[in-house]
Amino acid sequence: MEYDYVIVGAGSAGCVLAGRLSADAAVTVALVEAGGQDDKLEIRMPAGFKALFKTEYDWNYTTVKQAELAGRELYWPRGRVIGGSSSLNAQMWVRGCAADYDQWGIPGWGFDDVLPYFKRAEHRVGSNNGGVYGTAGPLHVSELRSPNVTTAAFLKACGELGMRRLGELNERSNEGYSPTPVTQDRGRRWSSADAYLRPALKRPNLTVLTGATVDRVLFEGGRAVGVEHGGVRVGARKEVVLSAGAIGSPYLLMRSGVGAADELREAGVEVVHDLPEVGKNLQDHLSTGVYVECKQPVTLVKAESLVQLARYIVLRSGMLTTNVGEAVAFIKTSPEEPAPDIELIFAPGPFIDHGLTPPAGHGLTVGVVLLQPESRGRIALSGREVAIDPGYLAHEADVKRLVAGLKTAKQVFTTTAMKPYAGGPMAPYWGPESDEELAQWVRDRAETLYHPVGSCRMGSDAASVVDPELRVRGVDGLRVVDVSIMPTLNRGHTHAPAVMIGEKAADLIRQSARHGSA
Repeated sequence: MEYDYVIVGAGSAGCVLAGRLSADAAVTVALVEAGGQDDKLEIRMPAGFKALFKTEYDWNYTTVKQAELAGRELYWPRGRVIGGSSSLNAQMWVRGCAADYDQWGIPGWGFDDVLPYFKRAEHRVGSNNGGVYGTAGPLHVSELRSPNVTTAAFLKACGELGMRRLGELNERSNEGYSPTPVTQDRGRRWSSADAYLRPALKRPNLTVLTGATVDRVLFEGGRAVGVEHGGVRVGARKEVVLSAGAIGSPYLLMRSGVGAADELREAGVEVVHDLPEVGKNLQDHLSTGVYVECKQPVTLVKAESLVQLARYIVLRSGMLTTNVGEAVAFIKTSPEEPAPDIELIFAPGPFIDHGLTPPAGHGLTVGVVLLQPESRGRIALSGREVAIDPGYLAHEADVKRLVAGLKTAKQVFTTTAMKPYAGGPMAPYWGPESDEELAQWVRDRAETLYHPVGSCRMGSDAASVVDPELRVRGVDGLRVVDVSIMPTLNRGHTHAPAVMIGEKAADLIRQSARHGSA
């Protein structure tokens, strides 16, 4: 099998690339995905995402033991299905702020450079967006269809605490509070596969291979010429593109002989090119939170009732349209911060252990997310398998910011707006008060917010893994197009930048083809 372009990974960025590149009838495109079809009801139903965790739709990764998190191994879900993690996530479309992209300092990747690509993707449904969003793109972005009554109370509580109400969450500055924009269409999840891949499937020049776990990239004379899965070769005449995510892309590079030479030899991998930063610079949003009992039986605990299921199936409304994280606030924990360093996410239910622990009763959650971690980790080979070490809380400043965020989350539940709903602490939360107690709560219970990035760092410097055109340094015909290329995390969520990166990469690839510089 031979194609012009071979894309590995049908996730948030890979679906964008497959859709955009195959729009040119003169080229052939293969999209290779380890998982299967995205036809399960829980994928379509927004509130169903937690039922997909630790199933065949999930890579079900586990980190190595984290020294600063009480020696715990953390569960990292990632989508193993058409649509990738956009078929498994909480549908939050949160770009971050202008500073996130400007701080990269890379020509062509500042906020004003990437903003047109966000807008190209977006089809804003509902409110007057005042030019913040795109309106003609394939990805539906809307307000939540049936928000919970306690979500309105949370928004009022943020106002009581002196925060700024945002007209739209995705403004240049996101300091303030807002309902969460979601990638939904009339109460139904709208993934990257829905937006970009499904409309392209009728094209004869696009081939989608499912159930095909890529083992390695194939090289000839320092040029990527295809990939191999299960002994099957898929050839690429022009380029191979890795869109396998912050775990899969560096892992494939290393499995294929591109990485730190000494480490590759130790793992028994023949070295193609010595590129020491592959797998390094790993960052993730670490999340903790405050759980309280709800005085009224109005929370998402009732979402799985037969009444709510019928309402969803017939009307596409009700509690099952929730994305769980129904509203957010971005805050600075000190005036010295250049932009928000903590995100508060409100869930009108007790979202404990990734939603895998059944709630004991009605409760409310304010999640606290560290937006700009100073700690760094890595993706590495353990023999021929992948080892994930996020290096959480290696810098004490990360702990201090999370403790400050927890204090604000606690204040939310003391406001007049939340008084009718917020009760006492709900297990496992026990109401820590002092800085030391709050820090211990973080170490004992913090979890990922599912946003790993950075492990194939983009840069203008020779040490970076990919250049500003996303070409892997030291080899030809190979790019990485996903959030692993982000030098630092955005102060938001990572689905939106993944789509933006896919949109921009499609232009870069087409430009290279015109100029013969792939």
